[in-house]
Amino acid sequence: MKPVINILIGIFVLIMVFFLSGTIYTVDETQQVVITQFGEPIGESITEAGLYFKVPFIRQANYFEKRLLQWDGNPNQIPTKDKRYIWVDTTARWKIVDALKFMQSVTNEVGAHARLDDIVDSATRDYITGQNLVEIVRNSNRIVESRVSDGEDEVKASDEALETIMVGRDAITRGILKQASVIAPQYGIEMVDVRIKRISYVKEVRDKVYERMISERKRAAERYRSEGQGKKREIEGQMGKELKEIQSMAYKTAEELKGKSDAEAIDIYADAYNMDPEFYSFVKTLDTYRNTINDETTIILSPDSEYLEYFNTTK
Repeated sequence: MKPVINILIGIFVLIMVFFLSGTIYTVDETQQVVITQFGEPIGESITEAGLYFKVPFIRQANYFEKRLLQWDGNPNQIPTKDKRYIWVDTTARWKIVDALKFMQSVTNEVGAHARLDDIVDSATRDYITGQNLVEIVRNSNRIVESRVSDGEDEVKASDEALETIMVGRDAITRGILKQASVIAPQYGIEMVDVRIKRISYVKEVRDKVYERMISERKRAAERYRSEGQGKKREIEGQMGKELKEIQSMAYKTAEELKGKSDAEAIDIYADAYNMDPEFYSFVKTLDTYRNTINDETTIILSPDSEYLEYFNTTK
């Protein structure tokens, strides 16, 4: 009898667990729930995280994401205003803001992606066909931008493109987002961002784009070469000026030192001469002999010549 009772208790427990599992459901912070009864929505969507109860078996909890979701479209060939065909690949970020409306209109994320294909692709085509190619591939008219240090100040140098833009790629993507955001709410969707992920050119357009890019870069290169040559001449001129100043100061210092040394030497010679004029005269005469007469020298002088003064001196 006791084993039978235990079996019945076990069956009862399993039934209660099964019943409660169909009654209790939880909502995560990243989820929102729509309760349906026989496939029809009941009440508003549940967006607050927590533990909830429902009628088991009859009602069902349908979960939807509250986080940002990704949409990637297929590349589309679109003509620009200047009749150049390009392949445009877009991507978007969106989120479900009204789960009940979302479920009623598109059912699930697969259905939402199908709707976004129409919404974003249509908005992209409208904006691309209304702009020239250069507007779609650029955000500004600058093709080269850098910062040149000038002492403590930094000067921004840039080159303007051959073709100027009035709108730019960023403004176009903002326009696509704005247009898509008008239609998306009817599906319980909020468009968060739209970006042009990639632009590919057909061969004819690609060749023309490359030619323009090469022309612009050549012009920028010539400008920088010209500026470099000018800077080079400026540096060389400054260097020559500084070199002349250094040489002038060195020459001045050398001449001052020579003059000072000559003055000191003269003073020394004068002091020595004043101490013993006769001896000084004798030494200078001997220096004269040494510098003017050698083994191969022959001179003829009169006996009373001053040159022979010390040769004729007798004690």
